Amino acid sequence: MTSFAKAERARLCDLALEAGPDAPTLCGDWTVRELVAHLVLREHSPLSAGIVVPPLAGITERATTRKAERKDFEDLVERVRRPLSPMALPGVDAALNTAEFFVHHEDIRRAGPGWSPRDLTGSEQDALWRVLRVSGKGLVRPAGVPVVARRTDTGAKTALRSGGDPVVVSGLPAELVLFVYGRGEVRDVTFEGPADRVEQLRTAKLGI
Repeated sequence: MTSFAKAERARLCDLALEAGPDAPTLCGDWTVRELVAHLVLREHSPLSAGIVVPPLAGITERATTRKAERKDFEDLVERVRRPLSPMALPGVDAALNTAEFFVHHEDIRRAGPGWSPRDLTGSEQDALWRVLRVSGKGLVRPAGVPVVARRTDTGAKTALRSGGDPVVVSGLPAELVLFVYGRGEVRDVTFEGPADRVEQLRTAKLGI
């Protein structure tokens, strides 16, 4: 059975070709071409270290720009679709790429007008909930407030940052993942808790 990470990789590639290289994304000023170049660099080059090591961010940004400028767009998409990288191995792929390809797929989808959330399967929502329970702990840290995430489809909860009087942020796992990754284009996400803490969470610079 195809993993969710692998399925999202294919869907992202299909959408990138459909949208075209110059279409906008939710990744700041990046176009689809630059987003795809980022994905190639992430899987194939040590110059991608700036994604998680802030002092190297400038090097990574310049490498991404060079990759986007020098490679044919269709070739870039094909390298994402059929990577020759240990990161695409089963198990490793699910651990490292589920959020990456889901979030960036939505970065393309939700950058244009008229988008609506996809109707994901229960197993796909479960995969994203597992991502949230692990990665969400670090991603909400910049808010500096206790945070509990709650699934609106099952009622399950997970503490992303411990402490009394937490902010409870509720939604489907897909929308919660997008929220903790710093995306503003989310639907049906609600917040409960002390007003000042809710404001801190909603205005914090979340994500990587």
